[in-house]
Amino acid sequence: MGKYVVKRLVLALITAFIILSATFMLMRLLPFTPPAGFPVDMYRYFEDQVEQGFVIRFNQPTEGYGDCLWDSTKTDLFQGGAAQVYYYQRPIIEQYFGWLRNIFTEWNWGTSVQIQVNASAIDIIGSRLPVSMGINIISVIISVPIGIALGIWAALKKNKLTDHIISTLVMIFISVPSFIIISLLIKWLARDLGVLPLRWPDASSTGVDKALGYVIPVISLCFGSICGYCRFTRAELCEVMSSDYLLLARTKGLTKSQCITRHALRNAMVPIVPSILAEFIGILSGSMILENLYNIPGIGGLFFKAISQKDYNVLMVDMAIFTLISLSASVFLDISYGFIDPRIRMGAKNNG
Repeated sequence: MGKYVVKRLVLALITAFIILSATFMLMRLLPFTPPAGFPVDMYRYFEDQVEQGFVIRFNQPTEGYGDCLWDSTKTDLFQGGAAQVYYYQRPIIEQYFGWLRNIFTEWNWGTSVQIQVNASAIDIIGSRLPVSMGINIISVIISVPIGIALGIWAALKKNKLTDHIISTLVMIFISVPSFIIISLLIKWLARDLGVLPLRWPDASSTGVDKALGYVIPVISLCFGSICGYCRFTRAELCEVMSSDYLLLARTKGLTKSQCITRHALRNAMVPIVPSILAEFIGILSGSMILENLYNIPGIGGLFFKAISQKDYNVLMVDMAIFTLISLSASVFLDISYGFIDPRIRMGAKNNG
C-alpha cells in the first residue's frame, strides 16, 4: 500500500508538471499584453521581467527578438542624458527555464499586469482562495448528508410513490444548470423579496450580511450535488439489496432493518464515499460561473477576469491551483478505496 501511495503521488506530480509546462508554453505564444499603469509602473514591470528571465534589455533597437515590447522613449523617465532602454521578449525556451528557476528557487510565479499591476500573482490568488474554498466546502458538507439520505429513502421505498417523487425531482434539478438556479434565486430572494444580498457583500459589510452572502451561492451549488448523490446512492443501495448475500442474511433470521444497516448500507457506501471527492472537483469547476454572476471575489471569477484582461501570470497560478486540487482529489480518491474496503489491496501483485 505504501509503495502504491508513493507511486500515485509521483505520477500526480509528473502530470501536474506536464500540464503546467504545456500551459505556460501556450500562454507565452499568445500576443503580449502591455501592463496597465503609469510609465514608472511600466518600467518597474519590465525590469522585473528582465530579472525573471522573460525579457531582455538593450540600449538600442535590436533585431532578432521580434517587436520591441516597450522602450523608454515613450516617457520622460530617462531625460537628462541617461541611456535609453528597449525591451524584447526572450525565446520561449529561455522563458520556460527562467520560469522553472523562479518557481523552484524563489517560489516566484510572476506579477500581475492588469488586475493589480506589479502585485505578486501568488498573493492575488492567496487572498481569494479562502472565499472559493469556503463556499465549496460548505456546499459539500450540506449536500452530502442530504443527498445520501434522500437516496437511501428512495431505495427503501423503491417503485413506490415516494421513490417516484424523489426520482422525478432529481431528474428535473439535475438537468437545470447551476447558473440558471442562481439567477432565479437572485431574482426571487434578493431582488423581489429582499431577504438576501443582491450581490456578494463587500469588506465593509457586517458579519450578518457576510454570512447571508453565502446562502445563494451555496444553495445553487448544492442542488446538483444533492441530486447526484441521491441518484448514485439509490442505484448502489438497490443493487446491494437485491444481491444473493443479502437474501442469505434474511434466511438466517436477520430482519430487514438489520440486513440494511449491517450489510446493505456498509457495502453501498464503498463506492459512494470516494465519489464525494470527485463531486468536490465538479463543484469547484461549477463555482467559476457562479462567482462571476454573484460578484464573488474568488479564484473562479478571477480565472475569467484574468482571461478577459490577458493577465497571463495570474491565469497561470489560477490554473495551477485548479490542477493541483483536481490531481490531489484524484490521488485521495484512489487511496481511499483501500481504507474504506479492506478487501481492496492497492498495488498488490496477483499471485494467482
